[in-house]
Amino acid sequence: MIDILKRKSDHIDLAIEQRINAAVDNNPWDDVHLVHNALPEKDLLNFNLSTEFLGKKLNLPFLISSMTGGPFKAEQINANLAEAAQELGIAMGVGSQRIDLLHAGNGGLTNTLRKFAPTIPLYANLGAAQLRDNISYKQIRQVIDTISADALIIHLNSLQEFLQDGGDTDWRGLLSSIEGTCNFLDIPVIVKEVGMGISASVAIRLVNAGVQAIDVAGKGGTNFIDIEARRATNPMLKAVGEIYKNWGITTPEAVRDIRAELSKIPLIASGGIRHGLDAAKAIKLGANIVAQAGPVLKSAMESTQAVIDHFRIMEAALRIGIACSE
Repeated sequence: MIDILKRKSDHIDLAIEQRINAAVDNNPWDDVHLVHNALPEKDLLNFNLSTEFLGKKLNLPFLISSMTGGPFKAEQINANLAEAAQELGIAMGVGSQRIDLLHAGNGGLTNTLRKFAPTIPLYANLGAAQLRDNISYKQIRQVIDTISADALIIHLNSLQEFLQDGGDTDWRGLLSSIEGTCNFLDIPVIVKEVGMGISASVAIRLVNAGVQAIDVAGKGGTNFIDIEARRATNPMLKAVGEIYKNWGITTPEAVRDIRAELSKIPLIASGGIRHGLDAAKAIKLGANIVAQAGPVLKSAMESTQAVIDHFRIMEAALRIGIACSE
């Protein structure tokens, strides 16, 4: 149990360090270009950016993506995020709740989270690999009820699991487990990657299994392969992580390809979204909403107001990107 807590804490620290060091790296969104519209015919400050996603209204097309799920420091982070999401009228997904099941709710997520965010959509989160073997339907219901969640995120992280000592490396039968979970629940199921992207062919299989929304979580944002390689003490895992640290489908590719095959599926673009211009590009490519995790983390460690300020800048840049492009 201590190992899981330490791993989650390491993820937060290394994600912040990685974001600082990656400031000059190439980002796939820089290869997506919007055409300037010199005559936008809009009030740039006041046109409506609200949207409906999975039956719930969002004031802005933003989701605070899953980022914390274990260390005790996560409690204040999640409180700041939830308060900000409530003020902004945007959705929030929590980090993996597996540790809450194993550690009696001491993973930074408790039933008090809903008190900070009484009306906005909150999304619970579990790993796909645990659904088949370790977690019962009763426990799935438990993690949902803990935060009064409006949907369940199931995250796919096969390569990340491979690089963890004792990680879940047997991924046989997981699509059937996802389908069973979709059939069991009376709330929507969202499936997301953790930074390697989801292809159109996998998205089709997931939708056919009953998944109601896809978060592509593509290459370009927080790189968990690099993080796990840096954490690894096993020389083989460290070497493999170094080989595969640039593996994956970029977020623009994933959004474009999935939207071409699935015209109606609610689609979340996450992975490398740095600012409102990237968000505008994602929406123009076909995403319904955009999500951020890493870029919000530093603000979340400061205060609720810092998170609000971050998203107000996001909103302003998104408005320009939407209104001033063809």
